[in-house]
Amino acid sequence: MPILINDYSSLIELLERVAPVAPVCAIDTEADSLHRYKESLCLIQLSAGGENVLIDPLAIADLSRFGDYLCGCEVWMHGADYDMTMIRREFGKLPPVVWDTQIGARLLGLRKFGLSDLVEHWFGVVLLKTSQKADWGRRPMTEKMTEYAINDVVYLLPMAECITEELHEKGRYEWFVQSCEAARRKVLERDENRDEQWRINGSARLNARELAYLRALWKWRDEEAASWDKPSFMVVNNKEMLTWAEGLAAGQKVQLPRHLQRPDRLRRYEGFVNPVADLADSELPQKIKMLRRKKDAAFDRAVDQIIQKRDKAARDLDLDPSLLIARSVAESIAAGELQATDCLLPWQIEQLQL
Repeated sequence: MPILINDYSSLIELLERVAPVAPVCAIDTEADSLHRYKESLCLIQLSAGGENVLIDPLAIADLSRFGDYLCGCEVWMHGADYDMTMIRREFGKLPPVVWDTQIGARLLGLRKFGLSDLVEHWFGVVLLKTSQKADWGRRPMTEKMTEYAINDVVYLLPMAECITEELHEKGRYEWFVQSCEAARRKVLERDENRDEQWRINGSARLNARELAYLRALWKWRDEEAASWDKPSFMVVNNKEMLTWAEGLAAGQKVQLPRHLQRPDRLRRYEGFVNPVADLADSELPQKIKMLRRKKDAAFDRAVDQIIQKRDKAARDLDLDPSLLIARSVAESIAAGELQATDCLLPWQIEQLQL
């Protein structure tokens, strides 16, 4: 069984051992987003100074000393966006340097870059995936869960050595530095304001009245999920909400699923939805005006030129073309909406000769 740090004194003892000798560490995190309304940091896996341990944030009220240690380190993660988001929420800051093994593997040209794929690639070890969707907020954790969790970090620092060495050999280490810095900056700059989160993917097609119903449905779903302490998708998913919003605006009655037909739940639903019919036009949410792009033969040629450069460079480098530039970004550059320096990293600009 992995060592589980679940009290403050044990955490301080751990930090006193590793902090003087481990300015580089590896971490992973587990949360309960599949099981709770409000996502919580439930477990931190740490590899540092030759120790691999689990830290229980649910049992330790004050994690500030750990946050100070972490934010004074170079930290390795895998698929770091989610973990950086959790760390930023917990501590209000990020480590000054975050290296992502997934980014490194992709820059080496690996097409399978999940953690288990990379562990098998470099170490020949097949990791079990049985606890990926476990409820990490439950205590006690099973032995299977803790073994799964610790395996997410025990290979990261040895893997970091392999990745760094091969990136230097291929002359791509600076690409890695730029890419990891950009990923960290993206998390720091991300706006987590919930005011406009009801504008879900697909809502751009809705008219103003339909948007008003969608906004009401979102607020209803959010409160309902909070009262259940369950993720919002367990109330109703986004695709269904879009369909309901269109139907309600057309005067249709929505046939709610059976789990929402209890009188109290139906009453709450109607309390949010029914008032939308009486909203004046001036009270309706406005559609976000999209930039109308002029698409003509010159635009198509400009896009094709960028994509042809991308695909040739990707073949020569044996990389996934999307690492160089996404088609949507190529279209924005071709239309003059963005300059290459606004949206691409220096190594990408160099390889694309833009």
